[in-house]
Amino acid sequence: MSDSSPRALFAARLVQARQLRGLSQRALGDRMGLGKDKGSSRINRYEHQVTAIGFDNLGLLAQLLDVPVAYLLADNAAMADAILALAQADEPQRDALATLIPALVQDPALLARLIKLLQLPKREQPKALKDLAGES
Repeated sequence: MSDSSPRALFAARLVQARQLRGLSQRALGDRMGLGKDKGSSRINRYEHQVTAIGFDNLGLLAQLLDVPVAYLLADNAAMADAILALAQADEPQRDALATLIPALVQDPALLARLIKLLQLPKREQPKALKDLAGES
């Protein structure tokens, strides 16, 4: 993404989320209650950064696309993916991840070991996880 302005980031995420849901610009605009023709034009204008979106429409788009508002405003693809993953987790998982993420940021070596572990074949992961936890 060459343009990292908030409007450009939003436009890219909107296209992504709309395509993830298999919706055309026309269908999404219609679901927003704008009608097929006006709605298609409005979504196109958002995606091509011609028109800025207001907070009310931002919330409605996120709801219709079944993504968090934060996803549509994420600074980069990795952050957007993390936001979607957190949104799919249940509350206890989100709480655990909220504790785990800062700990992993503070310990890059642990993060590197976990990433290496996740790259192992699935059948080898339980033993590697036990070894990492010191449960040999």
